[in-house]
Amino acid sequence: MHGMTARSRILSSAAFVVRIGALVLSVALVCTWNSAISAQQSDAPQQTAPAAAPASQPSPQQTPAAQTPQAAPAPEAKPASSQANGQSNGTSEPPAPGAPTGNPAAPPEQPSQSAAPGAATHAPEPGGITEDELKNLLVGKALYLRGGYLDNSLSFNEHGVLIGRSPEGSYTLCGVRIDRVHLTKHKVELEGERFGLHFLGALPYEDPTKAVDRVNITPKKRPVKITIDRELVVKPKQKKENGKPATVAAKAPVPAAAAPAAAAASEPGEESDASEAQAEIAAAPPEERPADPKSVTTTTSPAHATQVLKDALDHMFAPGLDERMMAAMPDFWKLYYQAVTDKTDYRPNDPSILRQSMVDQKARLLTNFEPPSNQFAQDYGVAGMSLYHVVVGADGKPREIAVARPIGFGLDESAVASIRKAQFQPAIKDGKPVPVLLDLVVEFRIYSKRTAVASNEQTAQQPNGPTLPGPYTLEDKHQQP
Repeated sequence: MHGMTARSRILSSAAFVVRIGALVLSVALVCTWNSAISAQQSDAPQQTAPAAAPASQPSPQQTPAAQTPQAAPAPEAKPASSQANGQSNGTSEPPAPGAPTGNPAAPPEQPSQSAAPGAATHAPEPGGITEDELKNLLVGKALYLRGGYLDNSLSFNEHGVLIGRSPEGSYTLCGVRIDRVHLTKHKVELEGERFGLHFLGALPYEDPTKAVDRVNITPKKRPVKITIDRELVVKPKQKKENGKPATVAAKAPVPAAAAPAAAAASEPGEESDASEAQAEIAAAPPEERPADPKSVTTTTSPAHATQVLKDALDHMFAPGLDERMMAAMPDFWKLYYQAVTDKTDYRPNDPSILRQSMVDQKARLLTNFEPPSNQFAQDYGVAGMSLYHVVVGADGKPREIAVARPIGFGLDESAVASIRKAQFQPAIKDGKPVPVLLDLVVEFRIYSKRTAVASNEQTAQQPNGPTLPGPYTLEDKHQQP
């Protein structure tokens, strides 16, 4: 009995010891788990803090014992933190040293600032035009010189506006062909030949464009010379801001003539673009200077200067009879080309204007006149007949005039000018004067000293009587009473 009691006590004590051991083991496991969680939570802010604020770097006052357990879990926690932030491993390195991370980031910003001048110089289009590009645009092309300028030596500013004065004439004397192009920094020099248009007697509905000769009327050893001033490209200026160079924003084009005002508006000690342009033009050789230095503007963009030059060329030359060429023509040419487009003959818009065959008494010319020729036609043997439609009003005055069969070489302008000065006897219908459409044929001749003397002698021998009024056909003579 006593032995069984002792045995039960021993078993009870063993069970108690086992329970105590299990309790101690569970407490130890819980403590270990809590310490591991706290260690992970303390490591996470140490990795993200250097990227957000370099001021949260480990303090130099920390002891080595405190830094050692933090350094060990850092490589294991780095992938977890990068995945949690949605960033790649390269963007989050290096995790611990914050100062080296901030200093290398500054140099990449400097190339972006230094690239600004290049972007401002070449944007938004490619750079300046080359001489080969100008040759492709101009050389060998059948062009028209807008404005009707007859001088063979012409100078234009950078916008294609004539500098000085030049005699003006018909577009039929303003055909040009550029043979040589020379490009300098301050101007473009063109050299070529002038052509005159000689119409061969076709009517509008007979496709007159195929009956036209382009006659070279360039004097020997005196080619057409044209110069065009260029907008001057200057380098963009830089000024220092907080010790760093910064590119000055591109300014609007400034005429070189405004140099004093621009210099006064600029900062002290800084040369304005206009002043720089004036100095550069003055330093250039005389043969390379622009024709009108005071009107030259400056720009920092070669693309802008190229566009200005192309606009000037478009303002000066026409590749054909475009809308602007037609708009600049007098009305009698507009009516002619309208008939060419419609492939029909001219008809007045007013239905009250009658034909000569519809009246009782036809209109006829009263004044004796002969439209003069010009030196171009005389030098190159252009002569012949031309036809014009003339609306003669009830008052006997010419109204609308249209070219029907042109001759060219500026002679049509001479004929129309003479017709406008002429006097007519109005047509009569039912005893009242009425407006009619009259066709006039004009003949141009080649004159010389011999023909002029013979003409004067013949005129002196003729008796005083009715004479043929001007160089018109005999058909008009039969209409006279």
